[in-house]
Amino acid sequence: MSAALPLPLQLIWLIPVYGFSGMLLSLPWATGWIKRNGPRPAAYLNLLVTLLAVIHGSLVLRSVYEIGPQHLDLAWFQAADLDLRIGFDLSLTNLAALELVTTMSLICQVYALGYLDKEWSLARFYALVGFFEGAMSGVVLSSNLFMSYFLLEMLTLSTYLLVGFWYAQPLVVTAARDAFLTKRVGDVLLLMGVVALSAFAGSMEFTDLYDWAGGLKDSGALGPLGITLLGLGLIAGPMGKCAQFPMHLWLDEAMEGPNPASILRNSVVVTCGAIVLMKLMPIVQLSPLATDVLLAVGAISAIGGALVSLAQVDLKRAFSYSTTSYLGLVFIAIALQRPGIALLLLFAHGLARALQFMGVGSIIATTNCQDLTELGGIGTRMPATSLAFIIGSAGVVGLLPLGSFWCYGLMINSLKESDPGFAVVFLITNLLTATNATRVYRSVFLGKPLPKTKRTPEVNWLMALPIVSLSVIVMLLPAMMQRIDPVPGIASFSLSVGLAVAASGLIGVVIGAVIPLDQFWSRSTTPWVRTLQDLLAYDFYTPEIYKRTVVSLVANLAQFTRWFDLNVIKAMADGVGNLSMATANGLKLSVSGKTQSYVLTVLLAIVLLLGVLQLGRGG
Repeated sequence: MSAALPLPLQLIWLIPVYGFSGMLLSLPWATGWIKRNGPRPAAYLNLLVTLLAVIHGSLVLRSVYEIGPQHLDLAWFQAADLDLRIGFDLSLTNLAALELVTTMSLICQVYALGYLDKEWSLARFYALVGFFEGAMSGVVLSSNLFMSYFLLEMLTLSTYLLVGFWYAQPLVVTAARDAFLTKRVGDVLLLMGVVALSAFAGSMEFTDLYDWAGGLKDSGALGPLGITLLGLGLIAGPMGKCAQFPMHLWLDEAMEGPNPASILRNSVVVTCGAIVLMKLMPIVQLSPLATDVLLAVGAISAIGGALVSLAQVDLKRAFSYSTTSYLGLVFIAIALQRPGIALLLLFAHGLARALQFMGVGSIIATTNCQDLTELGGIGTRMPATSLAFIIGSAGVVGLLPLGSFWCYGLMINSLKESDPGFAVVFLITNLLTATNATRVYRSVFLGKPLPKTKRTPEVNWLMALPIVSLSVIVMLLPAMMQRIDPVPGIASFSLSVGLAVAASGLIGVVIGAVIPLDQFWSRSTTPWVRTLQDLLAYDFYTPEIYKRTVVSLVANLAQFTRWFDLNVIKAMADGVGNLSMATANGLKLSVSGKTQSYVLTVLLAIVLLLGVLQLGRGG
C-alpha cells in the first residue's frame, strides 16, 4: 500500500469494519447484558457507525475521482511461502455501489426506528443489519474471489437470521429455513467453481483470473466440458443471491421478515449478487453454453416474475416477484456484455425499489394488513406515502423522466440490431411491471375505505423523513447517472427507442387502470380466468413441482438410507457384538484359576508354533 495515497484510501478497510462494529456494539443490549434502559442505544450506535461509513466512502469516492482507480491490499496471513492478502478494488463503479449500500443502510436504519419503535428485540435487529451492511460493503470492494465467496456466505447467514427475526411464528421459521436452503444450493455450486479455479489458475485475485482466462482462451487447455462446468458453477451463486429461476422462491419466503430488512434485501442485497456476477463474466463468457443458460435464466425470470406478480394479493409478495423480474433484465445485460448499462439498471432499481418498499412498510405499519383485498381508499389519508409509492413505482418502470427510462432506452438501443428478441423482453417486462404497480396502487390508495383502512393516519416522522429524502434522490437520479463511468451519456439513444420505452410503460399503466378489481373475490368467478390466475398466483406451480420431484426424491432417499442404516449397518454391528459376547461367554468357562493349566497351555502353544515353523522350513 502506497504511503503517498490520501489517508481515506489507506483506511478503506475500515468501511466494512464499520458495519461489523455496529453489530458488536449492539450485543450488550441484544443479549440482555444491559437491562436498565431500552434497546435504542444500540440503534443510535449503529446509525453513528453507518454515518461514518457513508462519509468515509464519499471521501474515497472523491479521491478516486481525482486520481483514478486504485488497487490496495493488506497482509492477512503469512507463514513460510503462504502469503494471504485482502485486496480492495477502488474504481468509480465499485465505490458508487459502496455508497449505494451504505446510504441505503443508513436510510433503512432511520426508517426502522419508526417501523420497529415498539419491538422488544430492536437491538438484535440492528446487530443483524450491521452484520448485513459489513458483508455487503466487503463484497462490492473485494478484489479476491475467495473473499467475495466468504462474504456472500455471510449474506446467506444474515438473510436466514433476519428472515427468522420473529422466530416465535412457525411460518417465519419455515420461511427462514427455506430461504437458507435455497440459497445454499447456489452457494455449494459456486464453491465448486471457486475450488476448481484455485486449482487451475493458482490465484484468487480477479486480475490474475482474467489473465488466466485470457491465456486459456488462446490455448484451450481446459477443454469444452471443463469450461462449461466451471461457468455453470460460477453463475449458480449469483443466481441464488439474485433470486433467479429456478432458485427464485426464497425471495418470496423472505417477505416474512421485518419490512426494513425487506427494503435492503430487494434493493442492495440482490445488487451485490449481480456485481459478483459481473466480476466473474470474463471467465463465464469462455463457455457459450453457460452464457446461453444465463440469458435463458434472465429471460424466464424477467417475464415469468412479472407475470406472477400480477396475481399476488399479498402486498410485499407482489413486489418481491417484480424484483426477480427486474434482476432478470440485469442478468441479460451482463450476459450480453453491457456491464455499464447493467450497473445503471442496478442503481436505478435499488433506489426506486427501496422507496417502493418503504411505501409498503408505511401501509403495513398503519393498517397492520398487507392483503390487497382488505386495503383501499388511503390515498387522501396518507398523501406522503401515496406520493412516495408513485415515485418509487415510476422509478422502477420505464416512465419518463426517472432513472429506469434512460436505462431501458440505452439497453434497447444497443439490442435493437444485434439481439432484437431481448429488446422485446425488456419492453414486455416493462409493460407488465407498470401493470402490476398500477393494479396495486388502485387496490391500496383508491376506492372507498374498507374496515381496516378507515383510520389510517400518516406515518411518524422517523419513517416519513427517509421516505421524503429517498423520493428526492430517486427524482434526481437521472442527473446522478450522468456522472457514473463508463456510460458516456444517458440520452444517447434514438427517438424511436425512447417512444417505444415510454409507450410500453404507458400501455402497462392503462391496462392496470382498466382491469377489473374485486375486493371481495380475490379469485375470478370466470373459470378460464380463475385457472390462469391460479397458475400465476402459485408461481406456475413451481413449489408443487419441487415438492413432487426434488423434495420427494430427497425424502425417499433419506427413508432408504435410514432403512439401510437400521437393517443392514446396525444389524451387522449388532451381529459382530453378539458374536463377541458369545465367544467371551464361552471362553470364560475355560478359566479354571489353576497355574499348572496356564503353564501347560503356554507350552502346548510353543510346541505347536515350533512345529509349524519346522514344517515351513522343511517345505
